[in-house]
Amino acid sequence: MSEEIVNRVINSALKTIDLDDFYAPGERITFDMASLLFQGLILREKDFREFVAEHDWSQYQDKNVAVFCSADAIIPSWAVMVLVTKLQPVANKVIFGALEELEHKLFSDGLLSIDLSTYQDSKVVIKGCGKHPVPAYAFAELTRLLTPYVASLMYGEPCSTVPVYKRRK
Repeated sequence: MSEEIVNRVINSALKTIDLDDFYAPGERITFDMASLLFQGLILREKDFREFVAEHDWSQYQDKNVAVFCSADAIIPSWAVMVLVTKLQPVANKVIFGALEELEHKLFSDGLLSIDLSTYQDSKVVIKGCGKHPVPAYAFAELTRLLTPYVASLMYGEPCSTVPVYKRRK
């Protein structure tokens, strides 16, 4: 008398979202404008424009670039704009800010591609482990996006979840 083993996880109505699916490809790097400052204090337009004209922008091909300035200096907005015009054609993504902000932007862009209506009244599990490092920001943003739609939201693996949210009836 042997009973058939039934995989209840596969047969359940749970929908799983893996944030690894929204991990943007490409190396993450920084471009520190501090090296372009005269005496570490000011940005001289003539020197800056010479650098821009002579710099090998191809080294940023297919990379995700966070432009920032580590020095305590006032960086004119036009200078950032000039750098973006050079980086944009070769890089995957360019932002002004720290690497953490770059990672947030990359995940935000990916999460905006979700058709949230497909999760209407569903029980959803957001996977907790994956191949790539996923910032807490991505979990928070996905939760914010899903809660108006889902019946319930859980964290973990379908066989072992932590309840996060359940819509009141």
